[in-house]
Amino acid sequence: MARRKEAQELEKKRQEEQSAIHDAFMHQHLRPDTKERFTRAVSAAAERGATEIEIVRFPSSYCSDGGRAINNFEPDWPDSLTGFAREVYDNYDRYLRPAGYKLRAQILSYPGGMPGDVGVFLHW
Repeated sequence: MARRKEAQELEKKRQEEQSAIHDAFMHQHLRPDTKERFTRAVSAAAERGATEIEIVRFPSSYCSDGGRAINNFEPDWPDSLTGFAREVYDNYDRYLRPAGYKLRAQILSYPGGMPGDVGVFLHW
């Protein structure tokens, strides 16, 4: 009984931590210095010969469809983004797409055969 109760308490604590992380992601906003940080990151990547950078990574469970649209390369995948990822996409669409940048998202891991983390990449 004591071990089961301890396990339940640990699971409850883990779920609370995950919930707090999700809540933070849903309410996070771009920092005021985003433009400067972006410029430095792109410049450094270009100097290394890279043509893309990862701009955000998050669990696929944060997508409204659990990452299905991204996993299936559906053209409307941005519609499944929520929280901070959606804010990042909206800013890309408003400021970076007109400048010629491209954005892609992909599932980066498949724990237990299911979509895990999503990576969103900006390339030029």
